[in-house]
Amino acid sequence: MLVSSLFVSWDASATLPRFTLGRVFSEWSLEPIPFVITVWVAGLYLLGVHTLRRRGDRWPAGRTLSFVVVGMGAFYFATASGLGTYDLTLLSVHMVQHMLLSMLVPLALALGAPVTLALRTLPTRPRGWLLVVLHSRVARVLSFPPLTLALYVISPWALYFSGWYDASLHSAYVHEMMHLHLVLVGALFFWPLMGIDPVPGRVGYPARMLLVVLTLPFHAFLGVTIMGQDTLIGHDWYPSLHDGPMGSWLPDPHDDQHLAGGILWGSGDLIGLVFFGVLFAQWVRSSMKEAAREDRRLDLLEARAAARSAGASATSPGEAGRDG
Repeated sequence: MLVSSLFVSWDASATLPRFTLGRVFSEWSLEPIPFVITVWVAGLYLLGVHTLRRRGDRWPAGRTLSFVVVGMGAFYFATASGLGTYDLTLLSVHMVQHMLLSMLVPLALALGAPVTLALRTLPTRPRGWLLVVLHSRVARVLSFPPLTLALYVISPWALYFSGWYDASLHSAYVHEMMHLHLVLVGALFFWPLMGIDPVPGRVGYPARMLLVVLTLPFHAFLGVTIMGQDTLIGHDWYPSLHDGPMGSWLPDPHDDQHLAGGILWGSGDLIGLVFFGVLFAQWVRSSMKEAAREDRRLDLLEARAAARSAGASATSPGEAGRDG
């Protein structure tokens, strides 16, 4: 098992064994930034759940599993497992990591409703600070749906067709910040669409589904563009690895880039369609609840009308006698 030091180091000449699916689960690294983020974020969430239960309140187990196991688990898996170990060696491996961080992790974190949990468990003053942030103009701007859609769509283009990705290959700090950027931009886009937490930017279900549909062709177009271009992403980085000991097993960089584009295209559409299905199910469930509430309201109005009618019928004989 590969374990790095707690100090961030960058060794582009490190020799790795041939990549296989099994290496994803066996070649782990203890990178400090992902480890600290995972421990702190998951720990604070579990502390909030413990606080609720200690005072007798319930918190859905599904939300805890979604946030801690799926969300933070996928974040750590993407950055510390074999995906994190080989993401500088194979663009296709990096692309799997990219999709986990930009789509699966934000979706799972949003399903965990951490803002709701914080509002229910924080002391008075920190809860007030959080409410001020949620109602601030900055929060409203950053959660404005057209802006979040633009950020979500433009970010991967800026990453792969500017000097940003090249810089991430040569700097550990830029590399880790890229991972956090993918999660944050995904959270800004998906969090209001889930509609569970009381965050600004929430819109009705038709608009939510439209926003998800709009992302699908952009993923496909970017994937096809990466597959078809002759210029290598990362320029000389991946070809230079063939000059070392790993050259005996590394695939041709153009072939690997073609595979990476296919992964981006296919997985983006797959996760997008799954999310579309989740939103549709939420919409149907919300409509059914609304219909049930309307039925109860109409039943109550009908019962009150019947009671008034019965009361009027009961008093009418006495009134007739007095008239006589």
